[in-house]
Amino acid sequence: MSARTVAIIQARCGSTRLPRKVLAPILDRPMLWWVVTRVRAARLVDEVVVATTTRSEDDELEALCQRERWCCFRGSEMDVLDRYHGAAREYGAKVVVRITSDCPLIDPDVVDLVIATFKAGVPAVDYASNCQRRTYPRGLDTEVFSEGALERAWREDKRPDWREHVTPYIYRGGGFRLAAVANTTDFSAHRWTVDTPEDLQFVRTVCKHLGRKTFSWRQLLAVLHENPDWVQLNASVHQKTPS
Repeated sequence: MSARTVAIIQARCGSTRLPRKVLAPILDRPMLWWVVTRVRAARLVDEVVVATTTRSEDDELEALCQRERWCCFRGSEMDVLDRYHGAAREYGAKVVVRITSDCPLIDPDVVDLVIATFKAGVPAVDYASNCQRRTYPRGLDTEVFSEGALERAWREDKRPDWREHVTPYIYRGGGFRLAAVANTTDFSAHRWTVDTPEDLQFVRTVCKHLGRKTFSWRQLLAVLHENPDWVQLNASVHQKTPS
């Protein structure tokens, strides 16, 4: 039997640049619906869990999960590593897939590719991602790591700034076996994540054109090639850099 693979989507209402963005409507659904629905389409994911905080402002996210019958876990706001550790334990994860809730265009095939790379590692790896060596558009970020790597990071990482971003101890701390997933062509200049009103305008524009079907990232690239002015909607946005 294959190891239980659980995708954990971190989500909260308290975004600094675009508060409540996870509930912002895209077409007729909140942004979090897009993330969960697209991750659930990944063939190698056994369960999807929304991991939010214990703050009262995130009661609304738990209520959304209940209405949609999504798995939900609530934990620390700033110690997101602890939140992931708790969610992974509660839902029996042996392989953890980390997704952030600001990626409504996440591609299930890319998620599957990173999981497959992780599982096929020879020798076995502790962590695989497509965002340490960035070649995919920002917004398709997928990290996959073992239960053991998560447990060790949770136990050993003493830096609050790293714990807020979950995985830096794994890919910077040393001693872990890492695998990078890279595309043959570099599309990293594309920005498909949502952190500002301009980003949201971009995503709403492409989703209005493509609809709610689970379109692929390559289909989206083709649409942007036909509509290059859409890329300019959020071209001036600078990515926040983690500590």
